[in-house]
Amino acid sequence: MTRRILVTGGAGFIGSHYVRTVLGPQGPGEVSVTVLDKLTYAGNPANLDEVRRSPRFSFVQGDICDAELVAELMAGHDEVVHFAAESHVDRSIDGGAEFVRTNVVGTHTLVDAAHRAAVRTFVHVSTDEVYGSIAEGSWPETRPLRPNSPYSASKASSDLIALSYHRTHGLDVRVTRCSNNYGHHHFPEKVIPLFVTNLLDGRKVPLYGDGGNVRDWLHIDDHVRAVELVRTKGRAGEVYNVGGGTELSNLELTRLLLDACGADWDGSVEYVADRKGHDRRYSVDWTKIRDELGYTPRRDFVTGLAETVSWYREHRAWWEPLKDRAAW
Repeated sequence: MTRRILVTGGAGFIGSHYVRTVLGPQGPGEVSVTVLDKLTYAGNPANLDEVRRSPRFSFVQGDICDAELVAELMAGHDEVVHFAAESHVDRSIDGGAEFVRTNVVGTHTLVDAAHRAAVRTFVHVSTDEVYGSIAEGSWPETRPLRPNSPYSASKASSDLIALSYHRTHGLDVRVTRCSNNYGHHHFPEKVIPLFVTNLLDGRKVPLYGDGGNVRDWLHIDDHVRAVELVRTKGRAGEVYNVGGGTELSNLELTRLLLDACGADWDGSVEYVADRKGHDRRYSVDWTKIRDELGYTPRRDFVTGLAETVSWYREHRAWWEPLKDRAAW
């Protein structure tokens, strides 16, 4: 029996890779996918070209806040994998209203429609940023949420709204909280694609503050595999942290990217004022998803980063038109 999955934000970086994977030759085979995407500045229809001709794929351009559209779509699907979000921290600091609308109101619109349509499973994809900064150690799923930016606060709110529908109505809601993703097809406003595309063009890269902020890096292959494990084997009402296993300061990451692009530090790095409320370090404990679902990250960071740089070097036609959209 074919499972009908509604994937929100499926034209974005992570969502499109999820769709390409589940509809690809290594996918489960017994699923069909409808992508719902508003195609804001970070959504790119070209990300779905590989699967566009599949009889198991369909695309709807629309807003997750459109209750009538969402209800209509939800009635024809068995499961939801919810990627759609406003996700750029700097943009949220400049103005948080759209983040509240999309991430909070949009998630409520979706989860309420899923409850009313008796959808079987609702996977809500979130972020490690909801926990706030941690000086040492790693946050478990039981840690209280302490977000520090308008973006992370909107995601924490959306987590709680989604989980409330499990506790109140019994809807099978499963939440994932991932660390920083990297890989191909990443919109060039985030640090790795921004730095790579700037360096390939001979431009400088902006390094916040002292560059000592630490992030854990997760390849999109590993993230998509984790989301599928949660969709197919996870438990209702549970939260699963997803880590990549490679912690780097921004200084360390910058050095790796300079080396990969053949650039030097003095001519390519520009120190800029630190971001407001910049969390010093994120780190999630992903023991739970390892022990319950068998997840471990498989992609070696050095290899994955080299492949990512090569992809951007070979796909200028994909990212060059997006650079103007990334500027703000």
